[in-house]
Amino acid sequence: MANMSLKKNPMPSQDPQVRSGNFDEVALGYTEAQALDEAQRCLHCKNKPCMQGCPVMVHIPDFIAKVAEGDFEAAYQIIAATSALPAVCGRVCPQESQCEKYCVRGIKGESVGIGRLERFVADWHRQHTAAAPEKPASNGHKVAVVGSGPAGLTCAGDLARKGYDVTVFEALHLAGGVLVYGIPEFRLPKAIVQKEVDGLKAMGVTIATDTVIGRTVSIDELQQEMGFEAVFIGSGAGLPMFMDIPGVNYRGVYSANEFLTRINLMKAYRPDSDTPIQHPRKVAVVGGGNVAMDAARCAKRLGAEVYVVYRRGMEELPARKEEVEHAEEEGIVFRTLCNPVEILANENDDVTGIRCIRMELGEPDASGRRRPIEVKGSEFELDVDCVIMALGTSPNPLIKSTTKGLEINRKGGIVVNEDGLTSRENVYAGGDAVTGAATVILAMGAGKTAAKAIDEALSK
Repeated sequence: MANMSLKKNPMPSQDPQVRSGNFDEVALGYTEAQALDEAQRCLHCKNKPCMQGCPVMVHIPDFIAKVAEGDFEAAYQIIAATSALPAVCGRVCPQESQCEKYCVRGIKGESVGIGRLERFVADWHRQHTAAAPEKPASNGHKVAVVGSGPAGLTCAGDLARKGYDVTVFEALHLAGGVLVYGIPEFRLPKAIVQKEVDGLKAMGVTIATDTVIGRTVSIDELQQEMGFEAVFIGSGAGLPMFMDIPGVNYRGVYSANEFLTRINLMKAYRPDSDTPIQHPRKVAVVGGGNVAMDAARCAKRLGAEVYVVYRRGMEELPARKEEVEHAEEEGIVFRTLCNPVEILANENDDVTGIRCIRMELGEPDASGRRRPIEVKGSEFELDVDCVIMALGTSPNPLIKSTTKGLEINRKGGIVVNEDGLTSRENVYAGGDAVTGAATVILAMGAGKTAAKAIDEALSK
């Protein structure tokens, strides 16, 4: 019998007072009983509106139907047929603005917890299935993938399943891209990412770490000397942005990228880590997106009092509602309608504070959001010893500068057609390297699109 409750099953989670002092995963996941109950809220619409919101086209009603039957392995296989990273997507995808946005149950209540069910299914599979994926028979074609983030891993996985000899080149010492250096352990345990990478290796994908494309080897060398018939660039957007205000070079000012990489990839929060990190007293995180929430919540776990400084209001915060709620529960203070104008320091150039000005919202700007306007004479200071800039990132210019004939737009993104093909023959690109910083699932969708196009081109 269908469950007609207007509310989705709540996600069990750690107590805020406990979790703010550790890096263990916050959300604990559904029990089998909760998953069965939530799956029965799905109406199994014939036109499947939820699927239009999924960039990788997971057959959502089909997998939920299997969950409702208690056949969790079958549910997993349905998801895995189109998604390379089910356990990741179930945790970090913005389902509320994608698949769940179109759920019919959301018209008069809450949508079905699609993301929570996906996570449950992926975790159940990981806990109950030891068998590694089978290695497909080789089709004799070689493809290089630059970057091991969500776009690169998806592209590599889709091609490997079709028998391609795929090598993934990763600049860092560990595969996973933004999944390992950007997203904190308490949102996405790194063991889960490693499990997905190990699955690709089992299918025959080679992971070459510590290889900087554009330095160690060029795109031209991949094609002309190493025999790769096609190249997919999924190098992400790792170049941080800073405000053009006095004091950004003082000691104690971080980009969110650096701060999060030290914590997530290098485990600087551990007492035995060789990577140093400041344990600040008070922190101002500038920005309002998911990265800002991640940085703020990491700083909280290092023992700091944390302010999020954002120039618009709470309603305009671009971060996921869930992340904002978790941050508030953990005691993070939101100083909205404020904008930094100067970072202050002592005689040793150590940060001692940040001067802000109050803002008010005017008419909508080009983004459709109301434009923030300074309130003259409203400056005030926050007592902080650390400032983290979480203002977005852009693609690193290294590949652009070392690859002749690769067209780039004014924001530094690689220009591609609808299939992900660049201005270079047999060179494709997708994810943040094209769009600038975006979501994991959109990057995965781009990787899937490019893999399909590469297969069609090489199998002619």
